Amino acid sequence: MEINLLEQIVIPIIKILFIAHLLIIGVMAMIWSERRVSGWMQDRLGPNRVGPQGLLQPIADGIKFLFKEDLIPNHVDKPLYVLAPAMLLVPAMITIAVVPFGNSITISGLEAPILLQIADINIGILFILAITSLGVYGVVIGAWASNNKYSLLGGLRSSAQMISYELTLGLAIIGVLMLSSSLSLRTIAVEQGAYPWKWNFLIHFPAFLAFTTAMFAETNRLPFDLAEAEQELVAGYHTEYSSMKFALFFMAEYMNMIVGSAVVVTLFLGGWHFFGLENLGGEGSILAGLISFAIFFIKTGIFLFVFIWVRWTLPRFRYDQLMNFGWKFLLPVTLTSIVVTGTLWVVVKENKQLWIGIGNAVAAFIVVAIVAGMLAMDNNSKSAVQSTPAAAPLRGLDAVE
Repeated sequence: MEINLLEQIVIPIIKILFIAHLLIIGVMAMIWSERRVSGWMQDRLGPNRVGPQGLLQPIADGIKFLFKEDLIPNHVDKPLYVLAPAMLLVPAMITIAVVPFGNSITISGLEAPILLQIADINIGILFILAITSLGVYGVVIGAWASNNKYSLLGGLRSSAQMISYELTLGLAIIGVLMLSSSLSLRTIAVEQGAYPWKWNFLIHFPAFLAFTTAMFAETNRLPFDLAEAEQELVAGYHTEYSSMKFALFFMAEYMNMIVGSAVVVTLFLGGWHFFGLENLGGEGSILAGLISFAIFFIKTGIFLFVFIWVRWTLPRFRYDQLMNFGWKFLLPVTLTSIVVTGTLWVVVKENKQLWIGIGNAVAAFIVVAIVAGMLAMDNNSKSAVQSTPAAAPLRGLDAVE
């Protein structure tokens, strides 16, 4: 009875507390990393006064937000205005529950090994897609409750962006689900194995790029942060927010980045596997579990660096470019990837993964070339129409006749 109590209640609570605190620490680390890395990229100094190399700057920022005056404008819908930041933050924290962050650990005296994962459910992918789609409600409700035109425009942009890229996000992983024959994230990570040439990012490279791009759009990160474009919308959906309410929006963005990076690592980059290092000390040992967690942590950190790198490399898209890219490029590429993966899996008898990888890359290149050619022809025809001189206006007696 004591063992069941330990396995079913105590250990899950410990895992939940560990991951929740790790997420909060990860947010602080990302705030510091983004400011320092951006300074390094732009050949300037980042924060370097509070603590060694500015390491305590996130704590100083948190204290500043806590002591700032919490202003609530008179014209807002107060209940929804207060609720919106939590509606954005909570889905980001819940999603991490089904992401495996390492192998299992076997401890003597326990009936089952301890999975380095809060909940291993057999519909993990569906759970992630369902919960992440709820995050947009926090943005839209916060924008609408603010009763501000700039905020409302930001919320509408966010909802349109979510519809455009959520479709790509779901379709991009269909090929991965076909090969693994499971919706469980742990099973998908195990099926990829220890060697990078067997990981899904090579087999489904176009889908990997589409999924990553859609994830950037889902997290409202540059170059897809149209919901808060300061040049056009002041600050977008959080224009009317201050103090800790604004800080919650800020934290939710970084939590979504961390969770999104962890999902990409699990689906496409082999999860906690890396050349068999995850089994050092014997599979199921505490050492192997710690090494597998470290491998997963490093992979996620590298992908988070990509988030920062892209932010300070690419300019923000225009709204029409954002929509065109989602509907006219990413969606056809992901649909083609599904067709090619399914066809080659049935037709090819040997080296299926190799031929699926080649087929996906070739098909994506053809689709992008066709779409780009059609768009170029359309732009040329519009330019020709616009460059045709208009007929001179009739004057005098000609106008009367």
